[in-house]
Amino acid sequence: MDAAGLAQAYYDAIDDGDYDALADLLAADFVQVRPDMTHEGREAFVSFMREERPRKDTRHVVDAMYDGAEGVAARGRLVAPEGPLFSFVDVFEVGDERIERIQTFAD
Repeated sequence: MDAAGLAQAYYDAIDDGDYDALADLLAADFVQVRPDMTHEGREAFVSFMREERPRKDTRHVVDAMYDGAEGVAARGRLVAPEGPLFSFVDVFEVGDERIERIQTFAD
């Protein structure tokens, strides 16, 4: 799967609550850096998404994907039933057909 496919599969797995699929997309030493926290390790990140994230009734709407040499950037919105919550840009670093790192920028 190419980087854009991995990025879309990442959002789909989170939105569907499919944590096994999410884990399969991530490298063992996966890191997510976002404005409010950093997750280090696939297991820690999947555990957070499964058990600790504030809302699970949201979905990611990706407005654009930008391909790069070693990954992809996605620009989109996190949307709840009552409407958009915030906009984001995720920069994905990919290697060995797994997501290694995501840097998240949000408004």
